[in-house]
Parts: sequence; C-alpha cells; structure tokens
Amino acid sequence: MKPKFTIADRTIGLGHPTFIIAEMSGNHGQDFDRAGATVKAAKEAGADAIKLQTYTPDTITMDSDKEWFVVGGDKTPDDWKKKTLYELYKTSYTPWDWHPKLQALAKDMGLIFFSTPFDPTAVDFLEGLDVPCYKIASYEVTDIPLIKKVATTGKPVIMSVGFASLEEIELAVRTLRENGAKDIALLHCVTAYADEPELSSMNLRTIQDLAERFGVVSGFSDNNAGIEAPALASAMGASIIEKHFIGSRADGGPDTRFSLEAKEFADMVKRIRRDEQTMGSPKYGPSNAAEEYNTRYRKSLFVVKDVKKGEMFTPDNLRSIRPAFGLPSKHMEEILGKVASQDIERGSPMKWEYVVR
Repeated sequence: MKPKFTIADRTIGLGHPTFIIAEMSGNHGQDFDRAGATVKAAKEAGADAIKLQTYTPDTITMDSDKEWFVVGGDKTPDDWKKKTLYELYKTSYTPWDWHPKLQALAKDMGLIFFSTPFDPTAVDFLEGLDVPCYKIASYEVTDIPLIKKVATTGKPVIMSVGFASLEEIELAVRTLRENGAKDIALLHCVTAYADEPELSSMNLRTIQDLAERFGVVSGFSDNNAGIEAPALASAMGASIIEKHFIGSRADGGPDTRFSLEAKEFADMVKRIRRDEQTMGSPKYGPSNAAEEYNTRYRKSLFVVKDVKKGEMFTPDNLRSIRPAFGLPSKHMEEILGKVASQDIERGSPMKWEYVVR
C-alpha cells in the first residue's frame, strides 16, 4: 500500500495532486506588509501552502564573532560572506508576533500555514498556534533532540534530507517513529543555493529511492533558482514540492537569488498541474470518446466469400479482418469446421446465428 497522509483535509501521496509549498524564509525583508503581500502572492501563484521559519538569532545560534561563527567558503553568496551567523539571522528571521497574523491571513485565503521550528521553544510556540504539521530543515536532520520534540506532537512531519548521509537519515526517521510521528514525508533537497543550478547534481531518482527505502511519502525541496528541476521531480513522482518564494527579486532579501518570483512560481504550478493531467492514473481500456469510437477499427470475424446454407466454415471463407463489427477474433477456432445455418453474403460480419451449433 502506497504511503499517504492528510494535512488540513489535503491528502498527500502518490496518486494525489502534488502538494506545492511556497517557502517565505526571510524574503519579507523584516517588513510585515511585505510578508502579508507575499502570502497573497503565493496564493495567487497557485501554492497549496505557505511555510515560515520559526527562530530568533538567539534560539538558532549565539552572538559571537569567533571564527567558526563567521560565514565563509568559496561557494557562499557574496552577501552572506564575512557576516556572523547571528548577524545573518538577525536580518532574516520572522518575528514571532507576526505568525498568528500571517496564519489568519493564510486561512482566509485558503492556504495551509505551517513552519519550520529550529529549537524546542519554537515547537511549543507553534503548538500554541495549532499548526497542522511540521517541517524539519536539512540542516536539522542531525538535531535529534529537536526531532524528538517535533515527533511527540504526533503531527505529520515533512523533513528535508539535503546532504544527509543514509545513516543520518535512518537515525532521524527512527527517532521520529519511536517518538510518536506516524505520518512522515522525506524531501530530497539540493542545498546549493545557486542562481544557475547544475542539473547534473540534482539526482532526482533519490526521490523514489527515499519512498521505497523508508516506506514514506517523498518529495523535493529545491534551494536553487529555476523551475526545471521541481517540475521534473513532480513528473517523476514527488508528492511534495517546496520552493523559496519572493514577490519580486527587486525587493532584495537573503534568499533572493534562488527564490522564484510570483510569475515563475505560477509557471511552475501550471506546468506541474498540466503534467499531472497528462500522467493521470492507471487506466485500461478506452480513456475517452475518441478512443471508444476507434475500437471499431480493430479486427473481428467476417465472411469473405458467399457461403451457402450447410456449407462449412473454413479459413478460405472466414477471416479475422478490420473492422470490429463481427464476432471477436478469439472465436475463430470455435467456428471453423462448423456449418452455416443460412446463406451468408460476402462481407457480412460474423454472428452466432449463422452457425449450426
């Protein structure tokens, strides 16, 4: 049986529409009006859910300029380099008093609202809002205490597993299950934060492997620019797609480079929904009126020479030919060797009444 579960009356799993999440992250620029406009834009672009991140600089790190707290690395975006983690998160966190207001706005618009907590106090806070599910970020896959805390809520858990080893994923999933989480989705995630992603590094077949290996719903969280990878991931069986969303990259923000603008997000949704229609469900037999009509051009049994009453049916006067108005061709051997009950004109579709039985 294929895994599936429900979030706010929405069934998620193979055979159901892809669950599309717009990730706001820090793209609100510390402006509440902009955050509200982002929620509205996500709805208009076709998202099923809006997701926040719940932390403060003090709950996710500490204020220190020691070398290990300073962002660096050749692949790190220039606007992140040489900042401390505390400085970076101070400009990108979502104030907690915004959460209930944005939740109410999302509810009014028919969007599912939930968040990624980054410490136990965030879980307690989100439980106070009665969010319908939780997201665990790729970087938190190894935060076993946090995973235990989330699992004890008993709510569905969607966990990104970007750059996690198989052993780390196994431990995280086991921790979830042993502590009360029954409904789990694992998202393959490529955390390159690239504005020009390398498609060769996407390895989208991991999505199916996650589903089969762990017996869970699987999907794709894409921390890169573009819609090619998430659209293809959906076509390959991803039940959940998560993408960073921003109203306009001109507004700026920590995740601007790899976030989709409203039109791009809408194009992604449109492509996914179109592909879903094309893929459909397992179906045998005619799928529409045109196919039903065209079945007449199959073969069936026809009398191909004039046959007199009492004459035997032979391969010379009875053949399997197009179209399909005669008896099904599977009855050929049953009729051969029997005799005609009446005169039959050449070109007549074969009927049982023509056979002496």
